Amino acid sequence: MPPRAAPTQSPPIPAGLTQSQLLEIYRYLRLTRTLEERLTALYRQSKVIGGLFRSLGQEGESVGSAYALNRGRNQDVLSPLIRNLGSMLVMGAEPVQILRQYMAKAEGPTHGREQNVHFNDLEKGYLGQISHLGDMIPVMAGIALTFKLRAEPRVGLVYIGDGATSTGTFHEGLNFAAVQRVPLVVVAEYNRWAYSTPPEKQFAVKDLAEKAKGYGVPAVTVDGNDVLAVYEATRFAVERARRGHGVHFIEVKTYRRKGHAEHDDQHYVPKDELDWWAAENDPVDRYVKQLVRNEWAEERELKAIDAAVAAEIDRATDACVDEPLPAGDSALGGVYLDPPAAPRHWYRSL
Repeated sequence: MPPRAAPTQSPPIPAGLTQSQLLEIYRYLRLTRTLEERLTALYRQSKVIGGLFRSLGQEGESVGSAYALNRGRNQDVLSPLIRNLGSMLVMGAEPVQILRQYMAKAEGPTHGREQNVHFNDLEKGYLGQISHLGDMIPVMAGIALTFKLRAEPRVGLVYIGDGATSTGTFHEGLNFAAVQRVPLVVVAEYNRWAYSTPPEKQFAVKDLAEKAKGYGVPAVTVDGNDVLAVYEATRFAVERARRGHGVHFIEVKTYRRKGHAEHDDQHYVPKDELDWWAAENDPVDRYVKQLVRNEWAEERELKAIDAAVAAEIDRATDACVDEPLPAGDSALGGVYLDPPAAPRHWYRSL
């Protein structure tokens, strides 16, 4: 008889993760995509107020990087951009609150004053962005400086797009953070399109990481559609910053598969390029194949997560879709100070 083949073993799970953590990462990926798909449906029903910004094709870098942080009250803090919904969900943002925010509901995080991801929850550790892109680099540098001055073992993480690395505040903020050696991780998203401008028309360097090196900041470039590669690179950077070694810069090579917002028809994007990224380099599909191929998860486990996420989004939608918009006079509250009980209007004295 021929010798019996030795039983094959699954490759070891990388980066110190456990099987349950791998499944949790998958849940966040699926939750991000399913929630955005629901928002798209609501947008087309005219129930989303303002613009809708999708992260299709970029979910992996948001989830992988945020998962490397210490989460919870008085732990690490991150500042997302409009395409980092996945990072907010990892930090504890609730789908029902995201839906309320996009639909400008009275019970939403900003009570209808803002839309998309422009809101804070400091208890959960995320800080809403400033619309002027690049400006969150100096803001987060200042927050990270407070961690250093208070000798707190906390880290700040901030995202920036390839286009915003051409702004002055990016360079000023990164230089300040580098000189002060603050515990900050900068995740730069090379997603090919700064609205409609390709990178070769706005900077001459090949990699965004080259910009960081000019300020003495260690930098690395990783495959942004490889979730575990992003996690591993971010975990290294976070722990390095936590030990007092200052800023770390991570460039994630990814691709924005939707227009700048839902209203953008992407007429400037080569269709064959878009099709290739969708068919060959989708971060969720790649992660599923990796889990199944390495026997880190079974398809039935992933399908169970899919079903649970779909049910969660249905419940969240049902809970808030028919909630009222804010009353008009509520716009006076919380701007500079609380308004008087009986609002005074200038025209009444005429």
